[in-house]
Amino acid sequence: MRFRCSKSQQMLIAENLRFVKRFVSQNLPPVQLEQLRELTRNFSLSLKCGDLLLLSGGWYVTHAGLIRLAKRCHCSGMQVQPVRQLSDQTMSRYAFRATVYKSRTCRGFVGYGDADPSNVSSLVRGAEMRVAETRAVNRALRKAYGIGICSVEEIGTIPNRVEKLPPQNTNGNGNGTGPKVRDRLCQLIRQHKLDPELVKAYAVDFCGTKTLRDATREQVQNFVQQLADWAEKDRNALLCQLNSYTRPKQEVVA
Repeated sequence: MRFRCSKSQQMLIAENLRFVKRFVSQNLPPVQLEQLRELTRNFSLSLKCGDLLLLSGGWYVTHAGLIRLAKRCHCSGMQVQPVRQLSDQTMSRYAFRATVYKSRTCRGFVGYGDADPSNVSSLVRGAEMRVAETRAVNRALRKAYGIGICSVEEIGTIPNRVEKLPPQNTNGNGNGTGPKVRDRLCQLIRQHKLDPELVKAYAVDFCGTKTLRDATREQVQNFVQQLADWAEKDRNALLCQLNSYTRPKQEVVA
């Protein structure tokens, strides 16, 4: 069932379609145009204002777009704090925890973000602390407002550069994660008695993809490394993060 658009939504959809044909591409596939319509209809994101970007054939929301969405929805506030046990200034590695409160009575939506020289673009090297903070805020905002697509600032490397990386030996594994990375992940789950489904949900959110199969080898390696460090340094904090991906029972009621 398709919901009716308000007049303002119809105007914004038309504006986005004109903008994308004029400044992005005149020959976008119908599926990308339909995705743009749905994102506009559901979240009132504007291409002209820089809320969305098209990178490597996929739509990505921006930090500015998420902040504007929170403002439109009258977000009550957010809290950001460093996770010191997972940060190492000498290695330029930082981790942050962000909590978004949609209303005064909201218990909060939590998101974690980390950054180090291995998982950020060369364009932002030296600003890992700010990248980690922004990633945490973006993940919390996406969770609060139900946006499944990754934010631009969460991308570890520029998509076009990812495609140009030397091919990895995947031993027949189509998604490029490789058996060694997968085996290490399984070992961590067993060793620290973690819930596999929650770990998978966290991995998808960390990588910013729709499924874990869509993630690059580098993204999965970064996730496994963070999971290992976190489990070793503060298992309770890790369990708290994993539990944030547990769906409340009320959600299954139509």
